Amino acid sequence: MAHHEPGHSDCLLEVRGLTKVFGELRANDHIDLEIKSSEIHALLGENGAGKSTLVKMLFGSLEPTSGQIFWKGNPVTIGSPGQARGFGIGMVFQHFSLFEALTVAENIALSMDDDVSIENISEQAAVLSREYGLPLDPNAHVADLSVGERQRIEIVRTLLQNPELIILDEPTSVLTPQEADRLFETLEKIRSEGRSVLYISHRLEEVQRICDRATVLRHGKLTGDCDPRAETPASLARMMVGSEVKSVSNTGGKVTDEVLIEARGLSAPARTPFAVALKDIDLTVRGGEIIGIAGVAGNGQSELFDVLSGEELVDNPGDINICGKDAGRLGISARRLLGAGFVPEERHGHAAVSSMTLSENMVLARHRSDAAEFLTGGPLKVIRHDVVRQASERIIKEMDVRMSGEDPDASSLSGGNLQKFIVGRELDRKPSVIVVNQPTWGVDAGAASRIRQALIDLANAGSAVVVISQDLDEIFEVATSIAVINEGRLSAAEPAENMTLERIGLLMGGIHGEDTPVEETRMEAAHAH
Repeated sequence: MAHHEPGHSDCLLEVRGLTKVFGELRANDHIDLEIKSSEIHALLGENGAGKSTLVKMLFGSLEPTSGQIFWKGNPVTIGSPGQARGFGIGMVFQHFSLFEALTVAENIALSMDDDVSIENISEQAAVLSREYGLPLDPNAHVADLSVGERQRIEIVRTLLQNPELIILDEPTSVLTPQEADRLFETLEKIRSEGRSVLYISHRLEEVQRICDRATVLRHGKLTGDCDPRAETPASLARMMVGSEVKSVSNTGGKVTDEVLIEARGLSAPARTPFAVALKDIDLTVRGGEIIGIAGVAGNGQSELFDVLSGEELVDNPGDINICGKDAGRLGISARRLLGAGFVPEERHGHAAVSSMTLSENMVLARHRSDAAEFLTGGPLKVIRHDVVRQASERIIKEMDVRMSGEDPDASSLSGGNLQKFIVGRELDRKPSVIVVNQPTWGVDAGAASRIRQALIDLANAGSAVVVISQDLDEIFEVATSIAVINEGRLSAAEPAENMTLERIGLLMGGIHGEDTPVEETRMEAAHAH
């Protein structure tokens, strides 16, 4: 990459040879990067490529092992986030740090270095939110806000610090398509004012749409620097993963008449003050069908998974039916015995115990459903380790799980490899029904395509598949029908080929009637206000 000489006015931030080592791991290995004034610069790479490590060093949360950061041509040391803000660097994190019980203005006040009155902050936030098309009520409590509105708080409080460089980490992963469009307008306004944006994303289409340049990381090293508009999503993906990503084949199997999982008028109260109540959910999935359930995070996805899996029981047994049996009062193991499989969202601690080996995790999950195969003996059962290990090896081979050692602890696997094992563990039983929550959250493109293909293959063999996912690309790739969950209500499933991004976006925003004008959505109303 060509270097600007220090002092060159066009270059806002430059890093040379930036390296971060954790023990044996070189998380960043001699990274060179330039961000010019008035540009939206994409930082691309798979999970684990080193993107977060790099931006934490730029924001003063991590100290580099070696290398140099230049700000406006001068070498600088960024020792803390406060110092980064002092230079003019602001950051909007992927995981928001907001207090739900406080108002928007109170949350913003907590991040301000100066002692400013709440009234003054409310006024400034209101002005900024109008100027940048980020509708916000400073007096609203965060607990009452959608995820998209929460993100606006983070952006407005960053803008209040008047930064020259704003770092955004996966900003659209929690937004409806319409909210994402509004964010892109905001970013273009920020660029037009002479500020710069470092934009971390794995969504290649949006990078091509809004970014002027892209820097690609792979395994902690720089693999390329390009104009994303001159590339294709396939060529960008190749730079990210180092090889062609196998595309998923979904020719669609035959859907049978047999209903394998059904929810009828399913309601469940919110279990905590910040949980979502489920309201009158109807869901019917037949053999050969993959129902994709889309929605912005926090609209009842985990609550729906918990009641479908039996982690939470409902009052009426008939509210949930699995393979012809009323299952509302049956726990997870009993539902597995009916022929169901379940993959929760959280890998560590929920789907697997990190400190246990893969084969031990296999026994934990399947000791009831596969008791005849895995256990032997009388009342005091003994684990048949050879059979368990064979099953583990079968799954590892089938799902191409990469690992160190023969039967390692779950914690030693990367997120993608552990996810492949967990999905494979359920699929290995050839379940008649499988419910999966966020199947490829935080996994690389290769692992994601293998997991999606495995779910499609299961449906093609006659099983019913429910995929709950925030990734709309994933939903369109695998689903035969699509429904949307919004504030605990589920829209009627519609054939995937009839669904558009706009239609899904309206359903995500709570508009369920075809005849309701778009401008009456809360989002549009807030914008007009």
